[in-house]
Amino acid sequence: MINDQSHISCDSCMASSHHLFHHLKDEEIQEISLNKITETYKRASIIYQEGNRMKGFFCVQKGIVKIYKTGIDGKEQIIRFAQPGDIIGYRSIVSNEPACTSSEVLEETILCHIPAEILLKLVKTNGDFAIELMKLICKELGEANSYICDIAQKTVKGRVAEILIHLNDDFGVDKDNNLNISLTREELSNIVGTATESIIRILSEFKTKGLIELSGRKIKILEKPGLKFIAGL
Repeated sequence: MINDQSHISCDSCMASSHHLFHHLKDEEIQEISLNKITETYKRASIIYQEGNRMKGFFCVQKGIVKIYKTGIDGKEQIIRFAQPGDIIGYRSIVSNEPACTSSEVLEETILCHIPAEILLKLVKTNGDFAIELMKLICKELGEANSYICDIAQKTVKGRVAEILIHLNDDFGVDKDNNLNISLTREELSNIVGTATESIIRILSEFKTKGLIELSGRKIKILEKPGLKFIAGL
C-alpha cells in the first residue's frame, strides 16, 4: 500500500458518478474530500479481510478489486468484482458487524478510504442518500439470490458461459477484443464454484466449438449468442 500524494478531487473522481453520490450537497462532498485518505494498492494486496472491524468504506478510483468469501476448506468463493466508480466495505458499517467478505486487488488500484462516521452521518441526515444506499444493498442482495438460483439449477457449463458474458458486459474488451479483466483459471473456478480442472476442460471445449479464443489468461469471445444459448439467457 502506497500513500498517494496527489489528492484526488471528489468532484472529478470517477466514483462521483455512482448514483449514491448524486444526492450529496456541496458541503457534504467537501467534508468527504477533507477527511478521506487516497492510497495506491499493488496487485495481490489485501484491502480488508473477513472478521475485520471496518473503520471506513472505500471508493474505487482506478483498478479492479475482487470481493470473496473463504470456505471451511480454505477455498475462495468470489462474490463480485469492484471497478472504478464502485464502493466496497460499506455494508459492515451500516450493520455494525465485522466484515463478512475479504477483498484483494487484481490490478494496481487507487482507493479513497472514507471514515465510517461520515457514512453513518449521511445516512442519518440525508434521506435521499439513505434511500439510494438501501437500493444498492437490495441490488447486491438480488444478485446474490440469482447466483444461488444458478448454482442450484444450471449446469457448470452454463454457469461458465454466463460468467464469460457478464465479464464481457461489465468490463468490456481491449483493442484486440480480449476481455478487459485478466483472471487465472483458479479465479474463474472460484467465481463459478467448481474445480479448476473443470474450468480448464470447459474453456477448451468452448474454444474447440469456436465460441471463444484463448491466449494464456486472455479470453476473447467469438460467438456471444452461442454462449448465451448455453447459459440459458
